[in-house]
Order: sequence, then C-alpha cells, then structure tokens
Amino acid sequence: MPGMGLTAIGLAGVVISYAGLAHTFIDGMHALTGLTMFMGLIFLSVGILDGGISTSNRAKATTLVIVSIILGFGMYGFTMNTSNYVVTIAGILMAIAFPAIVIAYLAMKHPTIVKPVGSIVGMAAATGIIVWVAFGFVSPDTYMIPQQAGVEEPEEDLTPSGPTFAIEILKDSATEGNPDYAPDVATVSQGTIVEWTNADSAAHTVTSSVDYGETFDSSLMSAGDVFTVDTNNLDIGEYEYLCIVHPWMSATLIVEAAKEPTKVVIPKGAALPEDGQIYYDPEVVDVAVGDTVSWDNADNTVHTATSGQPPADADGVFDSEMMSAGDVFEYTFTEAGSYDYYCTFHPWMVGTVNVE
Repeated sequence: MPGMGLTAIGLAGVVISYAGLAHTFIDGMHALTGLTMFMGLIFLSVGILDGGISTSNRAKATTLVIVSIILGFGMYGFTMNTSNYVVTIAGILMAIAFPAIVIAYLAMKHPTIVKPVGSIVGMAAATGIIVWVAFGFVSPDTYMIPQQAGVEEPEEDLTPSGPTFAIEILKDSATEGNPDYAPDVATVSQGTIVEWTNADSAAHTVTSSVDYGETFDSSLMSAGDVFTVDTNNLDIGEYEYLCIVHPWMSATLIVEAAKEPTKVVIPKGAALPEDGQIYYDPEVVDVAVGDTVSWDNADNTVHTATSGQPPADADGVFDSEMMSAGDVFEYTFTEAGSYDYYCTFHPWMVGTVNVE
C-alpha cells in the first residue's frame, strides 16, 4: 500500500509539472516529484516480489486512482504540454510500466518464476542502456557527442530605411491644454520613416485612434524613447492618433503618394571657378516640407552637397560626404526654412534650397 500511494502522488506531480499545467514554487520540486514516484515504484515492486499482488478492495481502489491519474493528466499533458521532454518521460514510464505489469502478472499466476524473469528483465534493461550509450560514441550517429557550433549566418538587418520625418512629444504635454505633438499635422510621402521622440518627463503613447492601435501603437514610451513607423506599410490617407495615457493629446499623420525627388545636377566642369559656370543646376530650388531633393554628380570629379556657408562653416543639417562621379545623394526636408549649401572641396560652388 505505501508503494501504491507514493507512486500515485509522485506520478501526479510529474505529469502536472511536465505538462505545463502548474508551476511549482522552485524548479527542484520537479525532481522531487519524480523521485517520489520512483521510490513508490521501488516499494511497490518489493511488495509484489515479497508477498504477491494484493486483491483487497483498498488495493483495487488505489490501482483505480493510479490509472485515472495516468489517463486524465497523461492525455491532457500529451496534447497541451509545453515541455520538450514529455516524450522522453513517457518513454521512461513505459519502459518501467511494461516489465512491472509482466512481473506483477507472473507474481500472481506463476510466483515460482518471478525471480528468474525479474533477473532477465533487469539484465536486459542494463544491457540496453549500455549498448545505447556505447553505440552513441562509436556509430556515425554522434548523438551522444557534443557537436561543434556551426558558423552563424549574419542576421538580416530589418531596420527600415528611407527618409526620416521627426515628430516630437513636447515637454509638459501631459497637462491638458498644452501643445502635445509637434507638428500637430504631419504630411509625409509614402516611404518615409516617421519617428516620434518623447521629450517629456512623463510616459506617453503614439496609438492610432480609429482602431485602438491596430494600425500602429508605440506602447508606453518613457522619457527619451523613440518610436518609428515605416509608411511603406501604410495606405495613402489620414491617420489620427492619440496618447492612451492622456487621451486629450491627439494629432494627425497624413500619408501622400510618393513624389519624385526634386533633382539638382552637378554639371561637368563645376570644379572650375569660371565666369558663367553653373555649379548646381538649378542653383536655387523651392520645395515643400516633406519633399526630397536629389543631387546627381554628373561631373568627372568628386563633390559634396553640405549645408552651411563656405569655406568651412557646415551646420550639420545635411551632408552628402564625398560623391564620386555618378553618385546620387538624397535628403528629405522636414522643417521649413532656407538652407544654403556648398561643396567642401570647391567652396565657390554654392546653392540654396527654400522649404515652405
């Protein structure tokens, strides 16, 4: 009886633990329930070999409990488990259960041959374990030998690329009535990466209003956090959004069809400071906020398009760095203003972009 009870308790703990039905207080409880089950099997086997199978109603009831636990938890565990070791545990249990059933049957029907059969089963089990381990080291299937780590493939860069449009969550925007998102209405071309930065000390979100975050949702953004949306994944149209923490904070994102960049050509001979020479063609361009300007180096030498005043007063707004012959540089203007620029190699080359 003690063996049957311990087996039932241990089996219940093992199945519950490895089926993912419950979590114990500490991971060691998994091993403890397994130990309890095996101790119960030992006591059960000793009792069977010593006195045979009990046929009392109490023994039958205990056996019924064990079978119920196996069928109930076991079937659920196999279908709903989250552990990678369930098949291994099941194999161990069956390897123990089948010989135990055979020995129990023989103890009841043919008690004189129980010990020889038990010895044969034990030797067979030991032989099987030894052979399994030995063949793991000498066979081509090196399942027992640690494998060398393969060369990892470089991870694909999934960072969205494209012109960036910056939106700022303003300081003190958590106070109702204060300015919140700047700009409040942002118009961008499809393909632009929209980037929100939380400049406030409070947590905020950027959450699409109509579908409660199905289109885009930043989740909670702490101070200094950045959230980006690739408009390649959005349809052309208007998207109202808000902060779910402070719902009076709202703004609009307008996605328009992608426009062709406004093209500026660096013509041949631009490196020579001669009268009548065109350095940037056109020298002055007028664009709207969100538009992109493209510089194409058609000359046979290197140039740059660097914002600021020559000869060396770059302001850091944009810089193509060195453009070889045939190179193209693009920049999207997100703020209105007048932007002077020049070539750092040939400071007499100047141009202007007016953004309205």
